[in-house]
Amino acid sequence: MKKRQVKARFPTRMSKRDVTSSEQTAVAVRMSDLHDADGFPTQSADPERETEVRLVWTPESLFVRFRAKYHRITVFPDAEPNGRRDQLWDRDVVEVFLQTDPSNPRRYKEFEVSPNGFWIDLDIAPGEKRDLKSGLQRRVTLAEATKTWVAELALPMRCLVESFDPAATWRVNFYRVEGPTEPRFYSAWRPTRTAVPNFHVPEAFGELVFAPSPSPQR
Repeated sequence: MKKRQVKARFPTRMSKRDVTSSEQTAVAVRMSDLHDADGFPTQSADPERETEVRLVWTPESLFVRFRAKYHRITVFPDAEPNGRRDQLWDRDVVEVFLQTDPSNPRRYKEFEVSPNGFWIDLDIAPGEKRDLKSGLQRRVTLAEATKTWVAELALPMRCLVESFDPAATWRVNFYRVEGPTEPRFYSAWRPTRTAVPNFHVPEAFGELVFAPSPSPQR
């Protein structure tokens, strides 16, 4: 049975530069082989395209770090001056979908980043898609020697919820796309099991919980 819940950890030592990179941040998700079980028309399991996700939270931000092995990088050459790029999903991306309001389960936020640092954020609801204007921050590094790219996102809590409650349980899914044309490589943490690739299946999301912050020392 596939894992249904992931945990965002509270950092014991804050470093704004490397908050999602330190060894204290446990791997929340590994997305190796899942593409082979998702119903997506892709080749068999490929460890050279393994993806892992690490999560850290503070009262101000949710930090998401993707580490992705790749065969070949394909990106758009152009974007808006701030790096935003519409239709970013038509090239290589990693994605996180977050659903924070249990009373409205089909409304969620979508965040994507590409290997050259372009990004997009969207507010999704049935029949509705609008720019979120979240104020996200991102950092991307590419290591050609190991054919690995790393994307770190800092998502302001204020764009996700009106008032953050670390005792709450959110819904979440993580995705990856590689390649410019079909058949492309698709992977997901929680399988959507659609006949054709479709990440917009909130019923397939898993749970995201927040590890308690340490008690203040007396």
